[in-house]
Amino acid sequence: MNRLSLTLSRGVARVTEAALGPYQSAVIRIGFAGTWLLFLLREFPHRQELYGPAGPWGWNLAKELTADNHAFTALLWSDSQLWFECCYALAILASAALLLGWRTRTASLLFMVGVLSLQNRSVFIGDGGDNVLHLMAFYLLFTRCGQVWSLDARRAAHNAAARARGERVPADRVGPVLWAVLGLALATATLTGRFDNGWLIPALLWTAWAGLGLWWAVGRRAAWEQPRILLDVVANVLHNGALVVIMAEACLIYATAGWYKVQGSRWQDGTAVYYPLHLDYFSPWPALADLMSSSGTILMIVAYGTVMVQVAFPFTLFNRRVKNILLALMMIEHAVIAVVLGLPFFSLAMITADAVFLPTSFLRRLGGLAARARDRLARRAGRPVPAPRSPEESAADRVGFSA
Repeated sequence: MNRLSLTLSRGVARVTEAALGPYQSAVIRIGFAGTWLLFLLREFPHRQELYGPAGPWGWNLAKELTADNHAFTALLWSDSQLWFECCYALAILASAALLLGWRTRTASLLFMVGVLSLQNRSVFIGDGGDNVLHLMAFYLLFTRCGQVWSLDARRAAHNAAARARGERVPADRVGPVLWAVLGLALATATLTGRFDNGWLIPALLWTAWAGLGLWWAVGRRAAWEQPRILLDVVANVLHNGALVVIMAEACLIYATAGWYKVQGSRWQDGTAVYYPLHLDYFSPWPALADLMSSSGTILMIVAYGTVMVQVAFPFTLFNRRVKNILLALMMIEHAVIAVVLGLPFFSLAMITADAVFLPTSFLRRLGGLAARARDRLARRAGRPVPAPRSPEESAADRVGFSA
């Protein structure tokens, strides 16, 4: 009984004292924000046909659909061209801010609004990657994904190092301004009845806005140590819970996809891969598709291997080595799908979802390689190279968080 109590207390302490998986959460932040940003930039010339008020899926049709399914989209607040352009530009800016980790909490909030607004405006043009991005944009809001590899972490490290040297850290002015602007926008939308399709999204936005304000107010008072610790514990619990949900979502995607494939006759006889290779929509490189489909043995191996990997992956999480091998195989498979079938954004979304299971040691080595490459480019460009960080800066980089 004492051993069980000790185990439970250690588990509770681990969940509440720290936001676990800082590198994994940073990778999924960068991956999903980058995927959405690249999609928006690539489709910028076609944005009117995809999401514009005069597109094939007209504004009135979209209005009727959202009135029936209660989906949230800010694009239907007005049918003016100016409002559409502002929303599209805001989605791009929010994606870039989240990618860089600038004001991560606010950026993740605006990122979710941008993803939901555009995807719910035209629900018939998406694919599986859009569905994954749709869900992950919601989950990212609850994570502390700016602990490492972000401008927030760099600012926190700089401030911690300045305090350690006894220097005065200037007050943050950008955060309160963003908070006030966001509150004004929420109040305007609420008072004008824009949130008429449901209560979940407005309640979430108002809760996040109030939480950001409370976090900033408590952080300014040096004497409020206990409330600050409580808020930190709540943020850690939300982060760790969201990370578990993201992992469970990835496992569910592969498990359901694998078991549905098992029931399909084309997957059972090993010919399922042949057919998409000969569809014009999925054949950006016809010669490459013909080369891959020329061998029945290769097609059968790919089909059976795909099913086995997808069904087995959730069960391999208890064995680190096997899990890492299957993880590499799935990432390679999605990279091949991106090239051969011409589905880059679907593949990027799935690779990012897989990245939540990557080992921390691998991600830290990857970050070190990226930092050295950045320093080499800075030297070639004649720019000063940042000095090695102090232990205080490294510690702040691991735990740094900013609204």
